[in-house]
Amino acid sequence: MKPSLQLKLGQHLTMTPQLQQAIRLLQLSTLELQSEIQQALEENPMLEHDEEGLEIRTDTDEIRDVASDAASDAQKEAKADTEDPHIDMENNQEIPDDLAVDSNWEDTYDITTATAPSSQASSDSGNDFLENQSVEGDTLNEHLIWQLQNSQFTDTDHIIAIAIIDAINDDGYFTESIEDIFDSLKEELEIELDEVETVLHRVQRFDPVGIAARDLRECLLLQLEPFDPQTPGLADVTTIIQHHLDLLGAHDYARLQKKTRRNEEQLHDLILFIQALNPKPGASISKNNAQYVIPDIFVRKLNGNWMVSLNPEASPNIRINSIYENHLKSAGRGKDTSYLRNSLQEARWFLKSLQSRSDTLQRVGDAIVRRQRLFLDYGEEGMKPMVLRDIAEELEMHESTISRVTTNKYMHTPRGVFEFKYFFSSHVGTADGGECSATAIRSMVKKLIESENPKKPMSDNKISSLLVKEGINVARRTVAKYRESMLIPPSNERKRLA
Repeated sequence: MKPSLQLKLGQHLTMTPQLQQAIRLLQLSTLELQSEIQQALEENPMLEHDEEGLEIRTDTDEIRDVASDAASDAQKEAKADTEDPHIDMENNQEIPDDLAVDSNWEDTYDITTATAPSSQASSDSGNDFLENQSVEGDTLNEHLIWQLQNSQFTDTDHIIAIAIIDAINDDGYFTESIEDIFDSLKEELEIELDEVETVLHRVQRFDPVGIAARDLRECLLLQLEPFDPQTPGLADVTTIIQHHLDLLGAHDYARLQKKTRRNEEQLHDLILFIQALNPKPGASISKNNAQYVIPDIFVRKLNGNWMVSLNPEASPNIRINSIYENHLKSAGRGKDTSYLRNSLQEARWFLKSLQSRSDTLQRVGDAIVRRQRLFLDYGEEGMKPMVLRDIAEELEMHESTISRVTTNKYMHTPRGVFEFKYFFSSHVGTADGGECSATAIRSMVKKLIESENPKKPMSDNKISSLLVKEGINVARRTVAKYRESMLIPPSNERKRLA
């Protein structure tokens, strides 16, 4: 057979680069979108910030205006006070109208006394004290090393202590054995096994109390050492931790009473003593920074209606540079302007993709709020079952598009900030043929557990029967699944003395 050419006509779908860009922007989170916009501004000369655009005022802006007005009033009152002839003007300074050319600002005006109050005022006005506190700190390893460097250790003990600290996990537990530390150092140092044990005991005296313990029992006992030996109940608590910690963990209070020979009230006080101890001392010192969520949509109730609006800060205003655009129009078409023409086309597609993203977010947010008005009014028990297909059919979109829109997007409501995915849940049939969402059932299970008798907690089967009486057909294993998803322990572990 000889090679030949054939001409065929056909149709197939092709995703253009513009469509791919729109889809990619649609699934980005707010922080990722801001990074994408910043990158586009740096790479495309035809884009610039729209500083003259109309800003949508939010509640935060209103609060800042009120704070600014209050600060202005305070300044006026301060000015009026300084004009009072009875006030001592010794520390007040005035700037002369004319200054010598070779004079320095510091020679005429005292910066230390004049700028300190103003800088303090500027730092305090409009800022929340707790919100602006830095959450950064040393890691547990750094905290222990710092204490080691400020303690008196010999060079050999210092090396052993470093090895021990490196074997402490984030919860504060010593994860290696004394033998492992000894085997790793015996070739480098001439040491004995008891020397490693001694250094470990010294590290266990570091802050936080209970650090470098080998198990929970040792961790709790280390935390009891600083107490006065005459502390009421200390001896009984020590006995429980040393010999009966397994009974305490199993909530076997009947056997625990027999072992300790204490009545129910006395045992309850001892358990409260133990619960005040920290089973994870190292967790109090961490490097984890707070992660703040920027909502994409605000939901407010105005005149009895729930209103949905986009967060103007989530998508910075950008526009096409008018100077370059006018220059391109006057320059005409030529090789010298090909780069600007391509940049202009990319800028238009980028702006169109951003607008498409905002419109889709608005439509999906409106659809979710319309379907979940009962949740906004009454809480989790009012949540209706909803899946992606419901929103997709209502908006005449594909489910994959709805999935992209609802991923890593957040909605600010009077009940809190929720991810879009939170409003989607499966359903369970009711006795009257209706449907109840899984979120509502979880809320009911949680309320039943919170209202139960702590001495006789309800089993999953009992909770299931109570829900069936309410008309919700839910099996015991379903209750167990919802309970475990909320990190609620089973009935035998929820038992309390009071």
